[in-house]
Amino acid sequence: MSVTIEERGRPNTQDYRVFFKNSEGKYISPFHDIPIYANEAENIFHAVVEVPRWTNAKMEIATKDPLNPLKQDMKKGNLRYVANVFPHKGYIWNYGAIPQTWEDPNHKDSDTGCCGDNDPIDICDIGNKVCSRGEIIKVKVLGTLALIDEGETDWKVIVINIEDPEAADFNDIDDVRRLKPGYLEATVDWFKRYKVPDGKPENQFAFNGEFKDRDFAIKTVKSTNKFWMALISKRTNAGELNCMNTSVSDSPFCCSAGDAEAVVKSACAFGAEDPIPSSVDKWFYDEK
Repeated sequence: MSVTIEERGRPNTQDYRVFFKNSEGKYISPFHDIPIYANEAENIFHAVVEVPRWTNAKMEIATKDPLNPLKQDMKKGNLRYVANVFPHKGYIWNYGAIPQTWEDPNHKDSDTGCCGDNDPIDICDIGNKVCSRGEIIKVKVLGTLALIDEGETDWKVIVINIEDPEAADFNDIDDVRRLKPGYLEATVDWFKRYKVPDGKPENQFAFNGEFKDRDFAIKTVKSTNKFWMALISKRTNAGELNCMNTSVSDSPFCCSAGDAEAVVKSACAFGAEDPIPSSVDKWFYDEK
């Protein structure tokens, strides 16, 4: 899947967007048009990198906007940056989502007892490479953590980029524990505390914060793909989500290349970036 990006607006401002194009140069949705599988027989999935490791800007697939470009999340009228909760610097993995998945907010998960968070399923790529924003990578699923984020199920799927030189050594969650000691514990710690600097309580987890294995994680990803299929075919109510796509031929939301181009052309022209506020570099410490 050869995908390129096109930036619009000025980076580090509210109007900044990252749009996606296929190998023919046609605009696509990273939510709906990038196939979930890179290799279905081998359970290799595509993932869209929203936040490169060690960066702070909370970039995400804009699920409610036409063509679902990446944009920076807003909180209380300000661009959202994730705090550096000591000893973590920004995100501690490449963070992103698996396309053609959806955590259905109307479906109560039998394992967690909570409904979905209305987003594509999230991934944490533990590979060595620091990816770039909007990069599409092929990943092996290793396990998953069930975050309960303000009462919603928010799966965090642990993956490794198959192009990582060490990828062959990683096939299940225990391999991460053995070969990257401390990384899983740091991951739980990160998700538990990342909203505390914003005045929110520590996050909770299903399964006592224990990671589920590869088979469980793959089953979970595949179930979110089924929810997405119902969404894109209008068998379920999309609510505020934007399902505009250019490739799902049997979808009532499928549009022409011209319609897609018009969306991108209506966005602000790409321009010089604003500086990132110096406050983004601040360390936050636990109050004892």
